[in-house]
Amino acid sequence: MKTCPYCRIEVGGDLAKCPLCQSKLTGEGERAYFPKLTNLQRRSFLYKLQLFLVWIVVIASLGLDLLLHVKIPPSSDVHYSLLVSMWLIAFEFAMIRQFRKGTGSARRVTMMVLIILVLLTVTAYYYGFLWLTVDWIVPCAIAGMMITNFVLAMIDRGGNTMVYLLTNLLTGILPVIVFILWNRTAPVTWILCMLTGIILFVGAVIFKGRTVAGEIRKRLNL
Repeated sequence: MKTCPYCRIEVGGDLAKCPLCQSKLTGEGERAYFPKLTNLQRRSFLYKLQLFLVWIVVIASLGLDLLLHVKIPPSSDVHYSLLVSMWLIAFEFAMIRQFRKGTGSARRVTMMVLIILVLLTVTAYYYGFLWLTVDWIVPCAIAGMMITNFVLAMIDRGGNTMVYLLTNLLTGILPVIVFILWNRTAPVTWILCMLTGIILFVGAVIFKGRTVAGEIRKRLNL
């Protein structure tokens, strides 16, 4: 058994340092009390490696853009390094959310899609394809998110997915209402997105009516 020359205590297992003062232990070690978490260590290393690579890209893009004035594309006056930094920082935030304990699949899907759509909209504004993003990419992505959350709600036994499915219904309806109040005809993609949300809501009521009613009462404090 190892001992700490400063704390005067005996320490079992195969620890290299004293758990109290972090001094190096002396003596012969014993069999480890707990197994080594090699899988967790490997995941931790891979996460640190990708984080290091992300910061390499961020620093390189900032240097090329702001110090060397290298433009991508050459005719653009947009500081692309700021957009790259925005995307990669949001990517790291999403990575942390993905591996956080207690985060359900529906929440992960919803958060990831919404973060990507916000970043894509900002990027589209500066690079001139905002209309394509707002009229086509965003509604198609939201419709796909609705379908994914509907499938997850059907196979989820804990009832934690239903709230995201109901939120998706509002996400599909609100843009059409905004177009109507703005005196503009809603693009067909947004109308299809709204109809998708309504159809999936009806399907949720048919297949899981009690769960839907319970979720509505819980959220509205009824």
